[in-house]
Amino acid sequence: MHELSIALNLLDVAAEEAERRNIKSVEAVHIKLGPLSGVVKSALISAYDLAREHSPFPDSRLVVEDVPIVIYCEPCAAEQPAASIQQLVCPVCHTPSGKIVMGREMELTALEIADSEIEP
Repeated sequence: MHELSIALNLLDVAAEEAERRNIKSVEAVHIKLGPLSGVVKSALISAYDLAREHSPFPDSRLVVEDVPIVIYCEPCAAEQPAASIQQLVCPVCHTPSGKIVMGREMELTALEIADSEIEP
């Protein structure tokens, strides 16, 4: 289950950034996750809940923004949402495409901190 190692890594990055910025507490770790990332969302959330108990941020939560699959369609000369994860097909002209523009992401986007941690 590589989701546990990913969760541990997210918490390590959060701890490093918090230390660098002299922040004592992280309330949430925000990520973007695409369906083609190879990461199972529910397993990652469960792994994060387990890993955070032994981290500097035991009360933090993982916030996952789902990223859609977007392909580039040559006949339409445009980016289009894929019909499904099983069918990388343009929804407009129904042409298959292997040019994936979005959907592979697994990206840490933000750390949420308490308002009391923000210096005026």
